[in-house]
Amino acid sequence: MHRTPAVMLLAAALAASAGCADVEGLRSEGDLGTVHAPRTLWKNIRPAPPEPGQQPGAAAVVPGLPKVADLSMRGVDTLDVVRADITAATAQDGGTGRLVDPRAVQRLALCTQAVDGGPDCPVRPRVLHDLTGDGREELITALDIDGRLSELRVYTVRDDGSIARVLSRRAVLEGVEVAAEHLAVREPSSNPEYVAVSDYVWDHDAGSMSLEQLTLDECRAVPDAPLSGDRSPCAR
Repeated sequence: MHRTPAVMLLAAALAASAGCADVEGLRSEGDLGTVHAPRTLWKNIRPAPPEPGQQPGAAAVVPGLPKVADLSMRGVDTLDVVRADITAATAQDGGTGRLVDPRAVQRLALCTQAVDGGPDCPVRPRVLHDLTGDGREELITALDIDGRLSELRVYTVRDDGSIARVLSRRAVLEGVEVAAEHLAVREPSSNPEYVAVSDYVWDHDAGSMSLEQLTLDECRAVPDAPLSGDRSPCAR
């Protein structure tokens, strides 16, 4: 799989502006235009800092859930966790959509008391994978909102048995991949030839999954294999 980081694209652009080299040294490609310094737009306008608890990716204990005695996610009900998390986040952000899509609660109402939530439940089958490196598996799932947009969630069990959300991400999930202690989220970009890949890793100090790298990938994920434990092949 060939990834094209933004720095590689920048390097290619710089190479084009500098001209080409051959055995005789540098040769001019002609007038490529005047190079201008970047122009800063709206430099006097800055966003207000987020209020406490209003950061979408911040880790937080999910309220209203019993503690897990054996510290394992295997016996935890995925729907119970997602319901508790979505309900709390909706109440916290007051329906503004900063923490969770305002339609999420209505979508969850489609889930029944069946083990898998029933045929209309928009919560994806869970995946268990150790992302923190402590030997305990995290719970990875997603709530599909409208057939395109989804709320991706990752939960862990802390040492005291409480369940905490360590990653929340609203995205168009073209693909989600796990490998070792990495979770990669693949999303469409403005260029149909590429997908944007956000690589998250465990940040021990923050107690959450943090973005480590953002790249562009020429390979597109297989659409019918979300949240797979295997690396997706290229699909042209």
